[in-house]
Amino acid sequence: MLTGKQKRVLRSKAHHLTPIFQVGKGGVNDNMIKQISEALEARELIKVSVLQNCEQDKDEVAKALVKGSRAHLVQTIGNTIVLYKESKENKQIELP
Repeated sequence: MLTGKQKRVLRSKAHHLTPIFQVGKGGVNDNMIKQISEALEARELIKVSVLQNCEQDKDEVAKALVKGSRAHLVQTIGNTIVLYKESKENKQIELP
């Protein structure tokens, strides 16, 4: 579980990132979760955009992504979800 201070640091690092995944009409599926897990291993911190035509609520999408990829939810702002997962091989972000 992330502390408030850690989330604050991660939010500041995520501010300049652009979303690298989009959840659309199909919603969250196994292939998307697999790709997001691989991206988290490589980058540790990513943004996911929830499109207008997505049938699921953005909070449901966030829960599904967190559960599937075993990542931490940093924040949900608008239709953008920020996820963090510490990398085993490629650690880049040092948390306080």
